[in-house]
Amino acid sequence: MADEPTRTASGHKIASRGEWRAARLALLEQEKELTKRSDEVARQRAALPWVPVDKDYTFATEAGEATLDGLFSGRSQLIVYHLMFGPDWTEGCPSCSAIADGFEGVRLHLENHDVSLVAVSRAPLDRLLAYRGRMGWTFPWASSLGSDFNYDFHVTIDPDVAPVEYNYRSQDELEARDVSWKDWVGEQPGMSGFVRERGTVFHAYSAYSRGLDALWGAYQWLDRAPLGRNEDGYWWQLHDAYER
Repeated sequence: MADEPTRTASGHKIASRGEWRAARLALLEQEKELTKRSDEVARQRAALPWVPVDKDYTFATEAGEATLDGLFSGRSQLIVYHLMFGPDWTEGCPSCSAIADGFEGVRLHLENHDVSLVAVSRAPLDRLLAYRGRMGWTFPWASSLGSDFNYDFHVTIDPDVAPVEYNYRSQDELEARDVSWKDWVGEQPGMSGFVRERGTVFHAYSAYSRGLDALWGAYQWLDRAPLGRNEDGYWWQLHDAYER
């Protein structure tokens, strides 16, 4: 009888159930260590100092003009997702939209745990709401058009308006790393966390670039799928653009 193949046609290793279990147990130990490390990083994240927000930002919302304090909707914590949607754009960024597809299920849980989740973009409010309707979303979405909010939190890059900074690196630091900061001019993704205590709003946390990976639900599932992320370039689309 011919020997059984040890690899699939695509080159992936084939093993007995016992061999698979041994390899899985070895990986399990690494997963446990990663979980413990993730827990520790989360504790350090929560322990970051808070910075008072001393600028009066205003936003256009469905309920009218609102301050940053108003976006809390009476809760003590606010998570803002800086969804890429520029003033002249006709639709949102596909990557940000893929992340936003996951907001609907978790938002109710967050709101009942004293946390408001709001998307903020620079496009006019009517365009944001029209796109939200097209996508079938219901989460709160505010327009920061006309305010410094996006520039101050480094998700709109324009050297004519504010010093270049993205992912905590200045223009000089980016150039020193041979990174073309000009590729990032315009809208960029990010998220920011705010907290309100005794009438004062504080900035607690912001993340950018791959710091958002854990918020992208599809990637968490793909990282556990047999072929992993299995990507070569941009494979995702707006969810209403896939061929049915």
